[in-house]
Amino acid sequence: MGPGPSDVSPRVLEALSRPTIGHLDPRFVEMMEEVKGMLQYAFQTKNAMTMPVSAPGSAGMESCFANLVEAGDKVIVCQNGVFGGRMKENVIRCGAEAIMVEDEWGTVVDPAKVEEALEANPDASILAFVHAETSTGAQSDAATLCKLAQDHGCLSIVDAVTSLGGTPVKVDEWGADAIYSGTQKCLSCVPGLSPVSFSDRALEVIRNRKSPVQSWFLDLNLVMGYWGSGAQRTYHHTAPVNSLYALHESLRILQEEGLENAWARHEKNHLALKAGLEAMGIGFIVKEGDCLPQLNAVTVPEGVDEAAVRKALLEDFNLEIGAGLGALAGKVWRIGLMGHASNQKNVMLCLSALEAVLGQMKAPITKGVALDAAMAVYA
Repeated sequence: MGPGPSDVSPRVLEALSRPTIGHLDPRFVEMMEEVKGMLQYAFQTKNAMTMPVSAPGSAGMESCFANLVEAGDKVIVCQNGVFGGRMKENVIRCGAEAIMVEDEWGTVVDPAKVEEALEANPDASILAFVHAETSTGAQSDAATLCKLAQDHGCLSIVDAVTSLGGTPVKVDEWGADAIYSGTQKCLSCVPGLSPVSFSDRALEVIRNRKSPVQSWFLDLNLVMGYWGSGAQRTYHHTAPVNSLYALHESLRILQEEGLENAWARHEKNHLALKAGLEAMGIGFIVKEGDCLPQLNAVTVPEGVDEAAVRKALLEDFNLEIGAGLGALAGKVWRIGLMGHASNQKNVMLCLSALEAVLGQMKAPITKGVALDAAMAVYA
């Protein structure tokens, strides 16, 4: 129950163990088409260029920036946590200028600040932001931010690493131009793949670049020959066959449950966990309405050694929760409710184990009320 990787479904682990076949084998090519179709469903898009990058979510991020950003470009980057900072690093390494729109960690991206930055920089070509900030558990308004980008003639790059499969992601409805995610969060697949999707508008920019993409491996002009619509499967790289088996199975599970049902499940378990924690006296750093259901960043009670609590949970209860990152290190815990791990049993285990450990440490909490509060939500 950390910030990822999440627990992997036994069905996905079984798929991972199937015999490896060639990445140009006709049967594997059939499966690639199915993966594309199911990713389009997960992203809620008809984008032809929807595929998994053969590397983790950070490579999905770099794929978006390396293909769409050229030296001398001006990119507006929103930062309200750790991962907006990584966007900035990508812009700089592309030789472009990053115009930063900063918000306090634990808050969402402020659309008014973004609009102000867009008006002050009419030559900006891209707006980049994190939809679901994994370091804080804040969920920004992607629809509004993508609309602002369109209104000012910009492309949008969206980080949906923690949101895909767990909270509404609607690429076509938002009008997002480039979006990336990871397999190890709400898809409950093994780490190592990064689903991405590019609009036709983004692909037009990529095809008409003034300079070559600085990464050969991530150059979509080449990758399209293997994953592109109607492609003849031109050899580009040896695809991670077994990992793609696993992704295929995890996407089947998502389809069987239904996106709306998956979103509702994550929300219900979040509300139950929230009720239990707050009854215990543990608060959230993100205000109500802005919380990401699958990533709960909560305050560490005063006087508590947060690392000792995590160690005790892991050793005594086989339960992992995450530490704070960056400016929030030592101040918060990050409790994941992602994919296969987002269920009532885990919520109740987390609450009871946390109460037991904190009670033993004489922490200032209210005991004996958390489980009833959580059960009231389920009832």
